[in-house]
Amino acid sequence: MNKRARVRAPELVGEGGWLNTGGERLSLGELRGKVVVLDFWTFCCINCLHVIDELRELEERHHDTTVVIGVHSPKFVHEAEHGAVVDAVERYGVAHPVLDDPRLETWKQYAVRAWPTLVVIDPEGYVVAQHAGEGHVHAMEKLITELEAEHEAKGTLRRGESPWEPPEPAATDLRFPGKVLALPEGGYLVSDTTRHQLVQLAADGETAVRRIGSGERGLVDGAPEQARFSEPQGLLLLPDDEGGAGRVVLVADTVNHALRRLDLATGEVTTVAGTGAQWMQGGPTDGPAREIALSSPWDLAWFDGRVWIAMAGVHQLWTYDPREGTVRVAAGTTNEGLVDGPAAEAWFAQPSGLAAAPDGERLWVADSETSALRCIERAPEGGHAVRTVVGTGLFDFGHRDGAAEQALLQHPLGVAALPDGSVVVCDTYNHALRRYDPATDEIGTAATDLREPSGAVPAPEGGGEVVVVESARHRLTRLRLPERAAQVEAAAHRTRREATEVAPGALTLDVVFQAPPGQKLDTRYGPSTRLVVSATPPGLLADGAGAGTDLRREVRLAGEAGTEGVLHVSAMAASCDEEGEYPACHVHQQDWGVPVRLAAGAPARLPLVLAGLDEESAQG
Repeated sequence: MNKRARVRAPELVGEGGWLNTGGERLSLGELRGKVVVLDFWTFCCINCLHVIDELRELEERHHDTTVVIGVHSPKFVHEAEHGAVVDAVERYGVAHPVLDDPRLETWKQYAVRAWPTLVVIDPEGYVVAQHAGEGHVHAMEKLITELEAEHEAKGTLRRGESPWEPPEPAATDLRFPGKVLALPEGGYLVSDTTRHQLVQLAADGETAVRRIGSGERGLVDGAPEQARFSEPQGLLLLPDDEGGAGRVVLVADTVNHALRRLDLATGEVTTVAGTGAQWMQGGPTDGPAREIALSSPWDLAWFDGRVWIAMAGVHQLWTYDPREGTVRVAAGTTNEGLVDGPAAEAWFAQPSGLAAAPDGERLWVADSETSALRCIERAPEGGHAVRTVVGTGLFDFGHRDGAAEQALLQHPLGVAALPDGSVVVCDTYNHALRRYDPATDEIGTAATDLREPSGAVPAPEGGGEVVVVESARHRLTRLRLPERAAQVEAAAHRTRREATEVAPGALTLDVVFQAPPGQKLDTRYGPSTRLVVSATPPGLLADGAGAGTDLRREVRLAGEAGTEGVLHVSAMAASCDEEGEYPACHVHQQDWGVPVRLAAGAPARLPLVLAGLDEESAQG
């Protein structure tokens, strides 16, 4: 067996304390003898949610040797609230202990630079691997199997169940609902996300008329009591001339990476798009809907003759044609960020809410990770273009009203277009409903004291009322919009993550990638690695921006000591199994947005671990 690099694992600390342990505090000393996997996550991050789902089977297969611990490391101010972390652990079905680390103490000790990051600690308390991003479970499986055999032989492996202890489930009619749809015959359809169901409510928005879905996580078509969903979100009533006849609803079945069709008359559920597997880089993006993988579809809207899909998992918008049964990419490059322009060149960051304007001239987008309100419009030269109305980037957020160009939101998840042409925004992490008026280009606060509003629709009766999904209060709330919205002038925020100090001038960007055990770089069709580098502001990079195939690059930073900005680094490496008649191939990818501050005497090397260990830093 190859000699494995090891670094002593720092202790786990976090002033928020422990969840899912029955009130017990855990330490690495108590876990000695187990393989420990630390999952650094934050609940706003779609890639983190992907990893939680990827880990489910691994946890089950190695339940007596391996303990997964989620280390919650917040990006947004709201995510540092302990109660919000408690909610998120239940909302996403996290079935392992979680350390709430609001000050990022453990994050810093492990030199983590990206959400999500997985760290593997062997039974003797040493870090043996680190993986940034998603798609690493195949490598984790191989490594854990090796560690089990190695430490079983040494007598240092201790078997036994995980210290996970789930909380008692709460009895509510809805549990962390996601989106709402007003039905043509009256009443509402709600995606009851955590219970993996759809719930039809009466016109009062409270009385349950029927439930669709068994309540068990899965991807199963059939009658209402047989069908299964996995954390469904967006709902769309198909237009009559597209075969809807007012009786067909499309469902964004988020964790199944699929679109489902619900016949309102019979309750029958069928899958119309997606394979059930998550789309990964290199996969097809245009073709028969049932043959193309999707990635965490979060919301749906009818615009410009197509169903538009907020494809949160890959930071894009896709479309689905119900007549032809096809899907394709409509906007976004898969790069995470805020870039406007032609749809094919725009950058999004986890788009999570869609609403078409009544006049059909634009599609409103809640772009959650950039805390932005954006829109899709027809371009004069043909096609579509993307324009940002509110928002400045990945790390700036807050609650500020007034002129749209200086206004701030905090991780909005939903939008609703009103008959007068204005749009309401579910400003989720500010617990507020905001209203933007295109005529004045201003935004105001229509309501506060909501609890994680995630979706809204105009009330069918009109009268200036909207029905809002209060996700963390497990209910629908009807609100009358004020004639004049309040103006909030609160302070702006930035991500809680501290800037990394680097030397001005020459900087070595070093993406660390070591092929997992039993794999090698896949060079059959040319270079197996790719690196793309940019910066905000662009002038921060005097030299070294652009794409290349080497994972190590010399760049030059412009500015004096004290200059701040963000380095955007996207890395990809392809590996394949060394053995087998038909070796499986794997794509490892991560996008980093690294806040940096230029400082005299700071390191002139910035390591970013994609997979493996940064042995150069460990030795230094």
